[in-house]
Amino acid sequence: MDDTRSRQVLIAGAGIAGLTAALAFSERGYLVRLFEQAEHLEAAGAGIQLSPNATRILRQLGVLERLLPAAVRPEAVVLSDAATLRELARMPLGEAAERRWQAPYLVAHRADLQGALMARLADRPDISLVTGARVGGVVPGPHHVTAMAEIAGNTVEAGGFLLIGADGVWSKIRDLGASARNGWARNESARNGTSAPNASSRFSGELAWRTTVRADSAAGEAFAAVAAADCVTTFLHPGFHMVAYPVSHGSAFNLVAFTAGETMAEGWSGRADPEILAGAMRGTAAALVRLAEDAGPWTAWPIHTVDQRQPWTTSAGIALIGDAAHAMTPFAAQGAAMAIEDAATLAGLVAASPADPATALVAWEKMRRPRVAKVARRGAFNRLAWHASGPVAVARNLFLRLRSPEKLAADLDWLYGWRASEAVDQG
Repeated sequence: MDDTRSRQVLIAGAGIAGLTAALAFSERGYLVRLFEQAEHLEAAGAGIQLSPNATRILRQLGVLERLLPAAVRPEAVVLSDAATLRELARMPLGEAAERRWQAPYLVAHRADLQGALMARLADRPDISLVTGARVGGVVPGPHHVTAMAEIAGNTVEAGGFLLIGADGVWSKIRDLGASARNGWARNESARNGTSAPNASSRFSGELAWRTTVRADSAAGEAFAAVAAADCVTTFLHPGFHMVAYPVSHGSAFNLVAFTAGETMAEGWSGRADPEILAGAMRGTAAALVRLAEDAGPWTAWPIHTVDQRQPWTTSAGIALIGDAAHAMTPFAAQGAAMAIEDAATLAGLVAASPADPATALVAWEKMRRPRVAKVARRGAFNRLAWHASGPVAVARNLFLRLRSPEKLAADLDWLYGWRASEAVDQG
């Protein structure tokens, strides 16, 4: 294999996972070719929470300083009863979070994070970004992998020792990796009319209703009437929960509500009956209902997950990170953080074993699986607790009332205090 291929990493997908991976590998001296199927980069979603385990990595990659001017450091995470608006628990963030976990807890608009990543990318001449490029085929070799990308109607081949699928929950690389594991060459299924093994995502049964409102709008004023403008507030109710926090340096608020719902066409967002959200909010405080009405229209996002039991790496030199590997429900607010962690640890372990990347991939997957699974369990627990009713809700409220802010923070030391460098050393 020529020297370029031996030092080149191919990445499919220029979202948070792909951009972070590009920077992490570039920092370690690798050449990176980054393929994005969209003609123009557009940030999916709206607000994003970045806990210290993620911002610590962003700081090491030189991204955090570019993000801070547009981000907000919330003073606390607050849990409130949606029916009474009574505060149930408060965990301090702000300076307390930075003292405890040595990195800030931030909330931001997803576009601002993507912009900060892209600004840092522009400083790295060893990273090549190609938009309008869809990776549609993979040819594995004994020591390298070749990706075939469709660009402006032409097929372009690119080779490297590693192909990273950072292309999200509907990952094409996940399907190509499954094909490679089952002995499929190139895009064999398209060539002979048969079907490759299916490694698709699954609808979780949950819808996320999202909107962003200006702080100086009627909806912004309605939000200020029910929650502190400098906190992350979650309103709990048996039929739904809503998370709200400031973005864009406090000039706007991100609102996202979660309800049960039916699947929509595959895609990040779609139309859904607003009565689903209105119905789920019956029995909540009038001021919260008014906020939901003033904040409309809402966009419904189907929440899809990926079976985490399927492999994340192959001996052919393919690795999946972020949602492509382990898309989970967002109830631990860790989707972006897990993608950022994946990128940093993958680059670290591969760089630590330059002569044996295949073994590094195996070690990386073995290291990452328990942590990702624990985060997914935490999200499932949060969802159960936040939607509790009857005696279970009474017990939850009592527990929260007796739990001090210090203990609430200590409960998250395993999550927020995690460090990529220590994980790589142990891996």
